[in-house]
Amino acid sequence: MTDSVNSFWKKKALTEMSVEEWESLCDGCARCCLHKLEDEDSDEIFYTAVVCRYMDENCHCTEYKERSVLVPDCVHLTPVAALDYKWLPKTCAYRTVAEGRELLWWHPLVSGSTETVHEAGISIQDKCVSELHVHPDSLEDQVITWVEH
Repeated sequence: MTDSVNSFWKKKALTEMSVEEWESLCDGCARCCLHKLEDEDSDEIFYTAVVCRYMDENCHCTEYKERSVLVPDCVHLTPVAALDYKWLPKTCAYRTVAEGRELLWWHPLVSGSTETVHEAGISIQDKCVSELHVHPDSLEDQVITWVEH
């Protein structure tokens, strides 16, 4: 487990974090890489069980550095806009820290392991299908509900 001396996310504002610190807040769940649908009337966001083609079985983007070029609507998360990310799951560390909540036990910065996000069932690992195997017109059939931990 990480000690409180190294808990930079408790001491710094998001905008004070280095790029490395900001990036390390990512818990590796990959839920942000799921295709989402928005209800135009209510602005409600619905997650699907369909993930970006560049996601591997360990919830890592295989084209992370080129993702914005390869996937033009891929959202580049930044500290400045963190409070605007209401579409992220409540478990997401970016949203959690932006809202002043504590990181949960399974977060790698707390647990010391990148595997706890999978062990806790937070990640999309073994739960989704690549967009390569789903017709874009059938995304509505793929809507899922995540149980918040």
